[in-house]
Amino acid sequence: MLPGAGPVGRMSVPNGILVVESDPVVTPGTLEPPEIDITDWAFWARPLSERHEAFRTLRQLPRPAFFAEPDVTYAPKGPGYYALVTHADIVEASRRPQDFCSGAGAINIADMPTDLNEYFGSMINMDDPRHAKIRRIVSRAFSPRMIQRFEDQVQEVAEQVVEEVLAKGSGDFVSDVAARLPLKIICDMMGIPEDSYKTVFDNSNIILAGADPEFVAEDENEIALQLLTAGQTLKDLVEDLGRHRREHPSDDLTSALVNANIDGESLTDQEFGSFFILLVVAGNETTRNAIAHGMNLFTTNPAQRELLLADFEARIGGAVEEIVRYASPVIWMRRTATRDTELNGTELKSGDKLLLYYWSGNRDETVFKDPDVFDITRDPNPHVGFGGPGPHFCLGAHLARREITVMFRELFRRVPNIRATAPPDRLLSNFINGIKHLPYEI
Repeated sequence: MLPGAGPVGRMSVPNGILVVESDPVVTPGTLEPPEIDITDWAFWARPLSERHEAFRTLRQLPRPAFFAEPDVTYAPKGPGYYALVTHADIVEASRRPQDFCSGAGAINIADMPTDLNEYFGSMINMDDPRHAKIRRIVSRAFSPRMIQRFEDQVQEVAEQVVEEVLAKGSGDFVSDVAARLPLKIICDMMGIPEDSYKTVFDNSNIILAGADPEFVAEDENEIALQLLTAGQTLKDLVEDLGRHRREHPSDDLTSALVNANIDGESLTDQEFGSFFILLVVAGNETTRNAIAHGMNLFTTNPAQRELLLADFEARIGGAVEEIVRYASPVIWMRRTATRDTELNGTELKSGDKLLLYYWSGNRDETVFKDPDVFDITRDPNPHVGFGGPGPHFCLGAHLARREITVMFRELFRRVPNIRATAPPDRLLSNFINGIKHLPYEI
């Protein structure tokens, strides 16, 4: 038995594998053999319906289940983690940063060295006061004038993308549409030249590749090297630009960030480089996946497409929220207990790791009626697709909503019959609910 593991209702955790002891909560035939191990990569290669059924089973437990940590070459194996799968647990942990911190690591299950945590996660892997400092500087850089300028540019880019779709007639929706808009917006925001777009795109793919062989090697040592190389490539790119903008400021976000001084505080080169990695990875990958999921959902739910087209402006806001809820582009984030405490009746010890499974919380039957149904009129829709309440709620949520809205407005205005022609080719990842390829035609 692992430290901290024990009986969980009628569940047991031998060797980190959660075993369902012939409980009627599992629909017969859906989980054979009756085991759930969300740490195992094989679980994330299973059909989507089986994974959702497994998390439905976990949500019905009287307390969070405990799992073994994965074996990784770059960090010692830890004691395990609790999977927070209900909406209530995710929201409660999110709003208590003093009890459940991010600084020990938010995007890795294993305990990474502090400098490596910040290298890839920036302020996602920070707690106050450092988190507040970075967020304050970054938020101030996003001035109303700058936000308005980039919102206007979203429209221009969407129009260009649709022009090319009309010319092609068919292709891969991810590369032709979903990836194009957020990539160009973020690069233009930072002042990155067009000849570097592919560098940003390819390296952000590697950082969020999970275990997908299309992007990373199978050997763990090689994967670790690929991740570090990709991160360093992006960091070098933007730090070179940042040094130039300190001497030659322009009307872009890089200039605003590197020259910002809020109450005597400014970003170091390290902080600026790490924030850029966060921006291009989080702002590019997650928005593009939301757009790709949206196209797939409107193809497989034609009645919802017709409903949207019948009154686009009135319904697009709800449609965007439902896409984010249903797809949950970011599957989880980690928190760590800072002291012995309690979470909705569960006793936790200082140092306990918690994985907040937004992907599961957004299907919680106690919060969402018919959660497996895609319904753009869903109201209320208190999803946690942009994170739970608290200091780590997604800084780019407003821009993401804007990009998704404008992209579908242009598509359905000018190419109303565009649709996916095959099921999506999904990313093999336990962290990002990604779509690699989605064939389409107009």
